[in-house]
Amino acid sequence: MSQQRAANSQGVTAPGKVILVGAGPGDAGLITVRGLEVLRAADVVVYDRLANPDLLTQCRKDARLIYVGKGPGGMKQREINALLVEQARAGHTVCRLKGGDPFLFGRGGEEASHLAANGIPYEIVPGVTSAIAVPAYAGIPITDRRLASTVVMVSGHPAEDEPDKRLPWRELSGADTIVALMGVANLREIAGELLDAGRDPDLPAAVIEQGATPRQRTIVASLSRIADEAETAGIGPPAVLVVGRVVDLRRELAWVERKPLWGLRLLVTRPGGQAEALSRMLRDAGAEPVQFPCIEVRLLPPDAQGLAALGIPHDWILFVSANAVNAAAAYLRAAQRDWRALPAGRIGVVGPGTAASLEAFGFAADFMPSRYTVSALAEELPGPLEGKRILLPGRREVNASLRDGLTQRGARLTVWPIYEIVTPQPTAALADLAQPRLDVVTLTSSSAAKGFVELGGAGVVREALIACIGPPTADTARGLGLKVGIVAEEHTVRGLVAAIIKHRQGQTE
Repeated sequence: MSQQRAANSQGVTAPGKVILVGAGPGDAGLITVRGLEVLRAADVVVYDRLANPDLLTQCRKDARLIYVGKGPGGMKQREINALLVEQARAGHTVCRLKGGDPFLFGRGGEEASHLAANGIPYEIVPGVTSAIAVPAYAGIPITDRRLASTVVMVSGHPAEDEPDKRLPWRELSGADTIVALMGVANLREIAGELLDAGRDPDLPAAVIEQGATPRQRTIVASLSRIADEAETAGIGPPAVLVVGRVVDLRRELAWVERKPLWGLRLLVTRPGGQAEALSRMLRDAGAEPVQFPCIEVRLLPPDAQGLAALGIPHDWILFVSANAVNAAAAYLRAAQRDWRALPAGRIGVVGPGTAASLEAFGFAADFMPSRYTVSALAEELPGPLEGKRILLPGRREVNASLRDGLTQRGARLTVWPIYEIVTPQPTAALADLAQPRLDVVTLTSSSAAKGFVELGGAGVVREALIACIGPPTADTARGLGLKVGIVAEEHTVRGLVAAIIKHRQGQTE
């Protein structure tokens, strides 16, 4: 229970507050640091359709998420206003997450006025506006001292309560650059108004659809032709219109479309706590990651068998995943122990990801194989191993390649069960996430491959390419009937992204 919900001495719930946060357009990385702080701390998050859904993964697990997007079946503005007051009066800290900037055609001023009129405390966190960011993602600076020193930003969509209100186009059209938001439906009318106001029919114009996302499309034409070209291309909302000589700079400055994975949508099947690193790498390469955890790491409570294993001296402790490292730390905390409880011995890890997890707890690995697989770990572990004791923290079911490889070398194994892998209950339907399409499914473990199939992934994502982190995962995937198209040469998350990029480059060359 938050402090906002605490009752005072008379038993009256203390009022909450509403914080209007600009989410920025498209790219989830464009939210401000302050905006992210508010989002992560809020009791209630009220969001619209223009806020990137990936941002919702940053919310507290117990936060209430309320969608208020407008459109058929959506909420009216007066209903949103009333909802914000209701939630604040219930004592909640409310994050009102709005696409772009709340005060630039975002109706943030209306919402703030309603809150003020009802005595609700509120704050404003400005956001990056689509009027600037979307053209920037298309390689169009809206000002440039060589071409444009003035800019006008207009709403291309009339207010609901003033549908016949006309903008003073003759006065506005004198700016070097004109940026119109929410103007797709009225694109032909806007272009006509600018032409009637005397603008050059050959003036460059651009319409940018789904800006600052991997689905971004940009159509460039003359002002007299832009409406026809956008209609032919099937451009739909949300989109931004830019008119002015700065549009010509796109030929030189277009940058985001040059990223190696630009336009691809990839399914990330890692557990929620581990998905972000892979998602970040994919976003940096220009892709759109879609998170759909197919496995969940469930810690096992301390038991007599596990605690007894810690009391036996061992020559080696082998960690075969970051999960094993993190679970060992959690197990020891639950048992009111620390890392000093581990039996003395050298530490081996399967790869750099596991080594990094170990280093986060202040330990360095003594050994890592040349190939980042459990079979290589068993083959290359310094020996001789005859009669040596080896502790294996992890799941009850030890990988067969690791077990057989070590026992054939004469090692004596002690299994320390500290976690299990289960298939989670999905928070969203995969069929919905697969729209409009999924190009690649990433599998970073055999468990993820099994979970993907158990959750019906093979039936939903039929056309997508399957990309696996290494041969063992690929073998499991093939055994489950999946058609594997990419196998990483370096068996790490970074290696998986590199393999997908290499495959994409091979297709486009």
